[in-house]
Amino acid sequence: MMASGSNSLMWFRKGLRIHDNPALDYAAAKGSNHLYPVFVIDPHYMEPDPLAFSPGSRLAGLNRIRFLLDSLVDLDASLVKLGSRLLVLKGNPTHVLITCLKQWDIKRLCFEHDTEPYYQALDSEVKNYASLSGIEVFSPVSHTLFNPSDIIQKLAGQPSWASSPLPTRCNCLPPLGNVGNCEIFPGVPSLGELGYDDTPEDQCPLFKGGESEALRRMRESINNKEWVANFEKPKGDPSAFLKPATTVLSAYLKCIQDVLKSVKKHTSPPVSLLGQLLWRDFFYTVAFGTPNFDQMRGRFLRIQFMNISISDTRACDFKQIPWNDDDELLAAWRDGRTGFPWIDAIMVQYNRIYSPITFGKKYDPNGDYIRHFLPVLKDMPKEYIYEPWTAPLSIQTRANCIVGKDYPKPVVSHNYASNECRRKLAGSYELNKKLNGTVTDDDLQSLRRKLEEQSEEPKPKRLKQKMISLEQVSAHSDKRK
Repeated sequence: MMASGSNSLMWFRKGLRIHDNPALDYAAAKGSNHLYPVFVIDPHYMEPDPLAFSPGSRLAGLNRIRFLLDSLVDLDASLVKLGSRLLVLKGNPTHVLITCLKQWDIKRLCFEHDTEPYYQALDSEVKNYASLSGIEVFSPVSHTLFNPSDIIQKLAGQPSWASSPLPTRCNCLPPLGNVGNCEIFPGVPSLGELGYDDTPEDQCPLFKGGESEALRRMRESINNKEWVANFEKPKGDPSAFLKPATTVLSAYLKCIQDVLKSVKKHTSPPVSLLGQLLWRDFFYTVAFGTPNFDQMRGRFLRIQFMNISISDTRACDFKQIPWNDDDELLAAWRDGRTGFPWIDAIMVQYNRIYSPITFGKKYDPNGDYIRHFLPVLKDMPKEYIYEPWTAPLSIQTRANCIVGKDYPKPVVSHNYASNECRRKLAGSYELNKKLNGTVTDDDLQSLRRKLEEQSEEPKPKRLKQKMISLEQVSAHSDKRK
């Protein structure tokens, strides 16, 4: 127990919020004379990398970094209202934290539990130092509804809730103490101050970061009780961009339960809105309990997600698949130049996808989603909006969009690529089954060669669709003059 009149440090990581934050509540509890709210900018995630595949760092794109900075600005504003402010530092989190603990004479360290291996390693170092220094550590589970470790270990036969009932929001915080010689940013740094000098700041992001924006979206969603009660995945229009078919956030469980109690009939997990939160916990649990989850090799887990409305067993025995390495195709996908309008519109707006043609047609037969995010195709007739390369040249001309000139040809034949994917999955499954999951790099290379030899279509003929050449376009244009 911390001595009265001592100092506390609240280490913010993912939980950049004031509401329902048990670590912050404990840091501000009685006995804290001063409270130091800290966020550490970690170069591991945020150092600019000019060689990165897309603008940003090695591990985070620019949109993600901008969203994080928005969230920090909002958090700082909330802390100021409570008589404090956010202390932003930069460097290796372990080194920075230990320096702060020493200089500020911290006796209570609080931070949200994290299941990611990278943070688990950081936390272990910090906890070891704190233990040796007589510093109390409080690290509650509050990023997920349940403790993934409890679920895996099946403690007492059931997983426990992440925390007990919490006050909605801190009403006040202890004041800051002397920050000593620690190098602290005067405020939340901008993208430019972090080294992203050539980034246009006037671009309006699709999603603004911050707890305030999250609460606004949540309240807007749950105020529509009928919508919450009838929410059902995977139903819903994924092409709805002006008013999305989902909340666009993971609303916390209590609010959804209150709404469901107030209506007579509602959908149930796993397809309901509550079910989406349970799915989120499921995948956090799988990631936490799977060694080498972020790698192709060495991953194997079979886990049952208990009886929290998703009671079926999910087998996660990961197979080695001989995927192709094609930087040109990857760049075309990243830049929205695949030649498949539904895919390219999604990469401009960012969403999820199944079939690049039929999936979009099902929900948006007129192609409004494509027309909005790919203006070059706005005048293409709806019969061809998902496959503009099949439109006659005369129609392409009237639509002011010549495929191969104004808009790319498809980078692959979808039918061929789909069949190739199925072949690789089937071949991989059989190989993993035969070798009991112990597939070596040589085995994988051998399978790749075998599949290439059995390929149904030579590589130079990736496109089966009849395409219009630029010579035809030029000739057609000459006739119109």
